[in-house]
Amino acid sequence: MSGSFMFEHPLAFSLLLLFILCERFCKARFETLLFSGVMWLKEADKKSFSLSKVLRWAAFFLLVAALASPVVKNEVVEQKDMGYEISLILDASGSMADGGKFRIVKSIVEEFIKKRAHDRIGLTIFADFAYVAVPLTYDKESLLRLLDRVEVGIAGTSRTALYEALFMSTKLFKNSKAKNKIAILLTDGIDNAGTVPLDVAINTARKYGIKVYTIGVGQPGDFNPYVLQKIAKETDGKYFEADSVERLKEVYRTIDSLEKSEINAKRYVQKSYLYIWPLGAALVLMSLLLFRRRR
Repeated sequence: MSGSFMFEHPLAFSLLLLFILCERFCKARFETLLFSGVMWLKEADKKSFSLSKVLRWAAFFLLVAALASPVVKNEVVEQKDMGYEISLILDASGSMADGGKFRIVKSIVEEFIKKRAHDRIGLTIFADFAYVAVPLTYDKESLLRLLDRVEVGIAGTSRTALYEALFMSTKLFKNSKAKNKIAILLTDGIDNAGTVPLDVAINTARKYGIKVYTIGVGQPGDFNPYVLQKIAKETDGKYFEADSVERLKEVYRTIDSLEKSEINAKRYVQKSYLYIWPLGAALVLMSLLLFRRRR
């Protein structure tokens, strides 16, 4: 919300010019009276006239200011649909330590997160078991800080609970009302945990309307392309292979361009009218003028 002061009817200040002209040329005419002690009276009248003139000018200026309608405008942005909800599913099994793969993946994912400024993003990590590290959130700073602390071995090193990770990640969307739900699953291995059947994981993703993008990292044989293709196809997502750092960067750029956030935001202007203040001050000054004239 940003506030700004302005006058709704600034042309009202042109009345000041009219007032100046009247002060100069519209003099009241009075009959001349001669009596003694005129110099003393002129001096007293001069002082009285000077103060009355200041009060009259100030009162008229304040009346014009009130007529010009001073306001403070606040533009309020109400964001209803904040783009997408995205679950990042990262393989942190022992094989991801080979060649510094996990470190490279983290740096690329961090850049992806920074680009998705208007999305809710969650993070699920898997190896021997899967767990939700960060639920869906707009707090990208906290997400990035936690991601920076995640290392290979944090969930074990000997197994790959890929299907369990997909299943647990879909649960993040259980109460979601977002129109666009995405999961990005990255792995360099084959599920060997056997904790959740593949069909159960896929059907749960379909149940919540989640589009799953799958990324196989490494060389042919490291992962099962058939399984990753099946997951992507049955959830209306896409399957990618990344056998190099540049290819992996390209994959995330492609996903970013395919699923670009659209913010449906309502904007309206909230006005605070301030005319009562100059109007009130003008009335006070006018009361003082009347009081002085009655003395």
